[in-house]
Amino acid sequence: MSKRKSPEDLRSFRWFGAKDLRSFGHRSRLYQMGYDQQEIAAKPVIAIINTWSDINPCHAHLRARADEVKRGVWQAGGFPVELPAMSLAETYVKPTTMLYRNFLAMEVEELIRSHPVDGVVLLAGCDKTTPATIMGAIQVDLPTIFVPAGPMLRGNYRGQPLGSGSDVWKYWAEKEAGKITELQWSEMERGIARSYGTCMTMGTASTMTALADTLGLCLPGASAIPASDAGHSRMAALSGARIVEMVFEDLKPSDLLTAKAFGNALAVHMAMAGSTNAMIHLIAMARRCGVQLSLEDFDRMSEKVPVLCNIRPTGAFLMEDFFYAGGLLALWKRLAPLLHLEERNVVGTIGGAIEHAEVHLPDVIRPLDNPVAGRGGTAILKGNLAPDGCVMKPAAADPALLKHRGPALVFDDYDAMMRAVNDEDLDVTAETVMILRNAGPVGGPGMPEWGMLPIPKKLLKQGVRDMVRISDARMSGTSYGACILHVAPESYVGGPLAAVRNGDTIALDVASRTITLEVDAAEIERRLTEWRPPERDYSRGYLKMHAEHIQQAPEGCDFAFLQSPHKLPEPEIH
Repeated sequence: MSKRKSPEDLRSFRWFGAKDLRSFGHRSRLYQMGYDQQEIAAKPVIAIINTWSDINPCHAHLRARADEVKRGVWQAGGFPVELPAMSLAETYVKPTTMLYRNFLAMEVEELIRSHPVDGVVLLAGCDKTTPATIMGAIQVDLPTIFVPAGPMLRGNYRGQPLGSGSDVWKYWAEKEAGKITELQWSEMERGIARSYGTCMTMGTASTMTALADTLGLCLPGASAIPASDAGHSRMAALSGARIVEMVFEDLKPSDLLTAKAFGNALAVHMAMAGSTNAMIHLIAMARRCGVQLSLEDFDRMSEKVPVLCNIRPTGAFLMEDFFYAGGLLALWKRLAPLLHLEERNVVGTIGGAIEHAEVHLPDVIRPLDNPVAGRGGTAILKGNLAPDGCVMKPAAADPALLKHRGPALVFDDYDAMMRAVNDEDLDVTAETVMILRNAGPVGGPGMPEWGMLPIPKKLLKQGVRDMVRISDARMSGTSYGACILHVAPESYVGGPLAAVRNGDTIALDVASRTITLEVDAAEIERRLTEWRPPERDYSRGYLKMHAEHIQQAPEGCDFAFLQSPHKLPEPEIH
């Protein structure tokens, strides 16, 4: 371990410690805010990057949690400063929060770099906010700890548990089939989200906070604590106290985010049957650390690690049950033979964290010899329809559809698709392969979560509840079904998906990891030569920058100019 820092070694000393005109100005402005010299002198300045907002229900409690982090910072001898950042409420931001993940990452990077801070506490959790804030912090590489927002309480409908997202899609299908009344639907609407916090299914939020935890950026096990549990407040205060010591120890993200740490994250992702979105985010995060993670790494890990978490949408339980079962530490304990236990976290190692961990509900967190599914939660498919790969979640699909041939039904935009699926005269059968294109990183823009294409009402009334669906979009981690996602290259930039026509035969074989358009290669090339992208207006502002620099899904959908471990120099102080 490196030598413990002295107060004069602190980064903030450059702003406050010198006996010159500029430091005079900096100190006088602290006095202006009511602070005295004793409150700042020789103390680490801790930035609390808070993604709270009035319109983000997942983060509604982070205003209070910031105060609890401050309490811990003060108690440990630090000086906390709260810096607000873009909130990215998954439910409300349109067309998709993914469009703004890199924007938030850039904001966090510059907030940290430009201010007189020595350490960082990240308050986030809703889907894209976790990878975004971490990606920003990676680039500056100051001591950092992540405080996850935590899942909400389980939903309730007439005594039955409801899971966010997963049960919405399930019961919407029943409503469209005429089996759920408007009164029942209204009751569900009021019962599905009963507290603040993130989705309580194994969606993107729960997946990404668990992976941040596994990467070593949280107090071990913090990600499983429900948002409204009193333990969540204690965790926030303890995180505030710990970051002060991390500053003096100079324990930085670069010390934690190693290739083996990302290997652990992949194993946990498979064991949880985590969100497919995590594959994009982990690749982006890893490459900012100089770790060249690829889709093939996920597929190899899927062959080694079975699904152990019996949590919706793949399983039966919810994140509150996961917490009662022992949480992430219990899952690490189950996975111990497959993890690098020597990897460090903000307080020690994974091995040390699980020394006393136990599984209290064995049907929620299964053992390796009795898994929920024998293979990991995701599969990478390739073929002439997706030369650079695409993603599927086999554990959440009807097993009968994992090998399938059927005629294509193609939609060029989301609105046209939504109109068509409600047409009971639509020419579609259960064997049809539905395709949505122009929904990728550039074409979407931002890869909206449209990948769980709705089953046509005509088929719902016939009892069909799953069918093969293909798109260059993403889908919510709470979604399920035989959905092939992230097709790369995307159709909007001329990927083969743009060549598919109604009636073409599509062949899917998950066991052999193939996805094939059964059309002659010369004909595909001819069609692509004639193809033109639909019109989009990306002529100004952030949309223009996004369209010009966004990478494809297998590369993490990062901006090419950001995907580097290179650190910029410290700002000059004049």
